[in-house]
Amino acid sequence: MCHPIIMEYVKGRALSRREFFSGSAAAGAAIAATAAVAPRPLMAQGASRVVDLTHTLTYDFPTYFGEQQFFDEDVFTYAEHSFNLKSIRVNEHTGTHIDAPLHFTDGGTTIDEVPVESLVCPLAIVDIREKADADPDAQVTPDDLTAWISANGPIPQGACVAQNSGWQSRLGTPGFRNADADGKMHFPGFHVEAVTMLLEEADVAGVAVDTLSIDFGLSADFITHYTWLPANRWAVENMANLDELPATGATLIVGAPKHQGGTGGPCRLIALV
Repeated sequence: MCHPIIMEYVKGRALSRREFFSGSAAAGAAIAATAAVAPRPLMAQGASRVVDLTHTLTYDFPTYFGEQQFFDEDVFTYAEHSFNLKSIRVNEHTGTHIDAPLHFTDGGTTIDEVPVESLVCPLAIVDIREKADADPDAQVTPDDLTAWISANGPIPQGACVAQNSGWQSRLGTPGFRNADADGKMHFPGFHVEAVTMLLEEADVAGVAVDTLSIDFGLSADFITHYTWLPANRWAVENMANLDELPATGATLIVGAPKHQGGTGGPCRLIALV
């Protein structure tokens, strides 16, 4: 069973659906028909499984700029001091991590100011593995979101919309960064039109990707970051184990860091199914 706090959250926020296309009666009827045929909970009503969506942070975990961004050293050891303690140094945007609005804004919300209520949310997973297999520069588009809605109903209020491109299978190889001879990276992300659609037509707390950036690898202007984060939304990058979850029905818990003035940081992601 879920912890009582999670259950209260589910009762309070997650049992109501919002009409995604309010201006389209035909779309609304199609969504209602889909929901009537195959209703699904928006969030886990009782957790039968707990799935870790976090990669282990290692010295050689791939980074956007290609250089090592995680370091640690022994300060105390059991052999010498009868207890162990390490000092760590890490770039905020390393491994499985969250971007706060401040990351791409001037004076935006810092990581310690992100409302904790937004960090427990329904998880909507958009599967673009077939596209990404054919084209590493594939992006989540409005058409992908529309197809998800047709199959699953409206995107839940306060959800995190996650891209599953299958990129995790490349971890541990140069194919994760997938840089060409000119140093340009090729991996999937969210198209700016997709995040614009989410901002205009849904009440979504965050987006997430299983790659190094919510902008696809070839992006030269970070337009998706500059569109999404200044709208006071958060983003998660380098998500793991999305293949273990259904397209809808899971609850995401983002164990975000809480250091003063932070632009983001490594986080522990947990899904309840």
